[in-house]
Amino acid sequence: MADIPSHHYIYGTCTDFITGETIVDTDDERSRQELARFLVEDKGYAKSDLEPRLKIETLYNKQFVASTIDITARQAGKRFMILRYGPGSIVTRERSAIAAARVLEPAYRIPLAVVTNGRDAEILDTDTGKVIRQGLDRIPDKKEAENMVKSLRFEPFDDETKKDRERRILNAYDIEVCCAGGPCALPDAPEG
Repeated sequence: MADIPSHHYIYGTCTDFITGETIVDTDDERSRQELARFLVEDKGYAKSDLEPRLKIETLYNKQFVASTIDITARQAGKRFMILRYGPGSIVTRERSAIAAARVLEPAYRIPLAVVTNGRDAEILDTDTGKVIRQGLDRIPDKKEAENMVKSLRFEPFDDETKKDRERRILNAYDIEVCCAGGPCALPDAPEG
């Protein structure tokens, strides 16, 4: 692991609930692990339905950003929902979650995006950008997802101008700024 100064308190390592991999243990990571456990134990998803820590990398204005999609859910072989965690206000995370859902999957726009702080959640329609449900309990469970996926629209999002705009939004929203006020140094990044 790279020796990078961090503004997150690091407790050591923990085991990822979904994959079993050893990962860095932080307060935010503990919340993400609770979310994964909630999706499996309370919402009925199999661990194999969930993909943790997918990345979208962008480089604009000499600023490299690796945007992490905390959990992506699959149903009937398609990614139908992304979940992004962040402490504090979830409203401020809506736009970047929509942008991520629009560009993560090359073949289509992922129809649903969830933003959560671990206590509350908003479920967003990624076509309109509107909140369609609110609350952790309103995140679709496995059985509901099986029915929903039949009517969700998995439309291509292949207009390069629009994709570029969404990537720029991710780059601007997801930049990590350390306590010192500069961008976090990323190992091997050309701009880090």
